[in-house]
Amino acid sequence: MLKAPALDPALIEARIGSGYPAPFNVSTAGRAKKMLTGALGLTQFGVNITELEPDSATALRHWHSHEDEFVYVLDGEVTLVTDGGPQTLTRGMCAGFPGGVEDGHCIENRSGKPATILEVGSRDDRDEGNYPDVDLHCKPNRYKDPKFTRKDGTPY
Repeated sequence: MLKAPALDPALIEARIGSGYPAPFNVSTAGRAKKMLTGALGLTQFGVNITELEPDSATALRHWHSHEDEFVYVLDGEVTLVTDGGPQTLTRGMCAGFPGGVEDGHCIENRSGKPATILEVGSRDDRDEGNYPDVDLHCKPNRYKDPKFTRKDGTPY
């Protein structure tokens, strides 16, 4: 058995789905996320191993006001969806999304087989999640007190 600061990700319980309010949570129902940095007590950046079942997504298409985000395909085939259209990513490929760039993105599993990605992101309390395709907005301070609202600010 490993001792801190080492960690075996296989021992971390995955969080299934997302915190999106209904009906927006449907596309992420097949997502299993293991939050590595949280398990290690790290707070300045986030690293997750995310498994996607077929026909599931990491998130709704979104962009961050302040956070940088990076994804690396560990296994399988996924589809990166951005304003520029879909692109297929396979094992060893990656993508990055600078904070403040208004290019909505998500990773979808359209392959018919499970896929696994590594997600890395900065954790900036000022960050807001913006969702161009749906009436959803994530308020700042989402790591301490996540709140989703409609774009006009009314809560769900």
